[in-house]
Amino acid sequence: MAHNDGMTHGNLLEPEPTRLPDRPGPQAALDADTDPAEVAAEHPDFSEAWAALAERALDAGEAVAAYAYARTGYHRGLDQLRRSGWKGFGPVPWSHRPNQGFLRSVAALARAAQRVGEVDEYERCTTLLADSDPEAAKATGLAG
Repeated sequence: MAHNDGMTHGNLLEPEPTRLPDRPGPQAALDADTDPAEVAAEHPDFSEAWAALAERALDAGEAVAAYAYARTGYHRGLDQLRRSGWKGFGPVPWSHRPNQGFLRSVAALARAAQRVGEVDEYERCTTLLADSDPEAAKATGLAG
């Protein structure tokens, strides 16, 4: 029989939500309408800047550039999530602003992948987004 160690968990099978550290400098730069290319150049590990670049490229019909930007933001975010204890699954809450760059990169990667015919990549990204936080899928317009 298992003993209660005094910790309470809502779901013992699901890991705790992962929250990336705040990045006040680059966040403030984007909030002040600094070009995301400048922010990415100064902070190349800041997924939110890469997500903004990917979204801008998608809006301009530049699917290949969007794919590259989004993939960069996705990989930089994965690195940071893993350093924060994420094991490849579990909640990544949309409500926590530092997570949004990664989640927006995943959504942009899904859209860009769809536009260049990468169906498997699109499906992996939409699943990852929904599994990370259904609110992220809704906020980025990729809710099923």
